[in-house]
Amino acid sequence: MTVALSVTDVEVTLGANHVLKGVSLDVQPGEFVTLLGASGSGKSTLLNVIAGLQAVDAGHVAFDGKNVERLAPQKRNVGVVFQSYALFPHLNIGDNVAFPLLAARRPVKERRAVADEMLSLVQLPGMADRSPASLSGGQRQRVALARALAANPGILLLDEPMAALDKQLREQMQVEITRIQRKVGITTVSVTHDQTEALTMSDRVAIMHEGRLVQVATPEDLYRRPVNAYVASFLGEANLLPVSDGALVDDTAGLIVDATAVLRPEDMSVVAPDETTPVWSVEGTVRLVSFQGSRYRLELVTPYGRKVVASLSPSTDLSALAVGERVRLACRTPERVHLIEAVATAAIPVPV
Repeated sequence: MTVALSVTDVEVTLGANHVLKGVSLDVQPGEFVTLLGASGSGKSTLLNVIAGLQAVDAGHVAFDGKNVERLAPQKRNVGVVFQSYALFPHLNIGDNVAFPLLAARRPVKERRAVADEMLSLVQLPGMADRSPASLSGGQRQRVALARALAANPGILLLDEPMAALDKQLREQMQVEITRIQRKVGITTVSVTHDQTEALTMSDRVAIMHEGRLVQVATPEDLYRRPVNAYVASFLGEANLLPVSDGALVDDTAGLIVDATAVLRPEDMSVVAPDETTPVWSVEGTVRLVSFQGSRYRLELVTPYGRKVVASLSPSTDLSALAVGERVRLACRTPERVHLIEAVATAAIPVPV
């Protein structure tokens, strides 16, 4: 069973802190949506509201059109995987997985069968008799996921479940959890501050900022077509450059700035000295060149102090890119240039 989730105009105040400010979000049955935002943006509070762990001051939460905001957590048929995994150390793996069925007073035979089925689903067959202490971090995470799915919930909630894993294991588990979610087909809402995790796993990503949903879209749409400068800057590196009369400008004094161009580093390349100046280009002085395995990261500063970053191929000839050299960078693919309203950049400080 999988259900549609609808959050409508939800308000939450904790003490003097207005944590959620009229949040509305619809998640389709079987969809994987990730709440992404900085610390304090309200994403974990919203997850707790869906789980029934946090009461709302106003608004509604509905599963398949039925309001549940007044239902206790145990009556919502929601599975939750916490950051700490919350496994019971005194129970073996099988009993941990079957615990929701024990609480529901299901027969022993059924509990064992479901535990074995869930452990096979998360690729831990034959481990029911082992203790949680004997497992690696990735294995404990899989057990926590198996337990969350054991009672056949309508919605799965993931509260930063990979925060405690190292980078390599985290990347492996991103793929594994996505595989399981697709196979089961369960409606899933996840919380993370990891941009790569959100982009990798989600059908859609919901960007949160100061208690509001700023933009909800597919990973590609968020990255390529951010609604404002906050989203552009938060989701990966972005060069935000003012546009006047259809061209990039550096000094905006006396100019009417009609938009801000979002230029991603991987879309920027070096302009040769004898090349005709492309329309979407900017000049500056090289401040830093760093090798990062799959790319060189080139950072320059324009005459008026704006930082511009380019991601260059590891085969790039660096002879003309020494620190202090004057360089022009350009985006030669106009469809890669995304324009947002100029006023949106006011809240984003320009790093120097």
